[in-house]
Amino acid sequence: MTNEPASPVCYGAEADDIYMGYAGKDELIAALNVLLEAERAGAHVARTTRRAGSGGVAELMKKVGADEARWCAMLSVQIKRLAGAPSRKRGAFYEKAMAIPDVQERLAFLNRGQAWVVRTLNTLMPRVRDEALHMALRDMLQSHVDNIATTDDLLGSSALSMEATKTTAH
Repeated sequence: MTNEPASPVCYGAEADDIYMGYAGKDELIAALNVLLEAERAGAHVARTTRRAGSGGVAELMKKVGADEARWCAMLSVQIKRLAGAPSRKRGAFYEKAMAIPDVQERLAFLNRGQAWVVRTLNTLMPRVRDEALHMALRDMLQSHVDNIATTDDLLGSSALSMEATKTTAH
């Protein structure tokens, strides 16, 4: 009987991401670019809606727009760090959202877009091995969850109902 281990030392930490079941670099870059285009669209929706709104809507859109711009910057940095080229496109979400003239309906649509980002991140994050990217995506996820809750609160408030009867966003 010998005290030697039955198998060699595990080198899993050094194995390729794809081999270990994580997303490869090209897949990550593609996914991050899709998110970047969506965030860019969301930032434009928030900016345009903020200009047309007032009170709570304008304040919320200022915050959401700043968050969306922040995530655009983060995604661009991460894509470049992975040796990719950040997309310059804006997602089709912008045109769809801007076709909705009613402020409450547009905010609800924006929230559905925020929820899509949450679902996308929840699907992607378990496949991200890179710790720095994973932490950045986790922060982005939490920001979107928070923005959804804040928007839900505003949509449920009577103040928005009164505001919406006075203003439609174009």
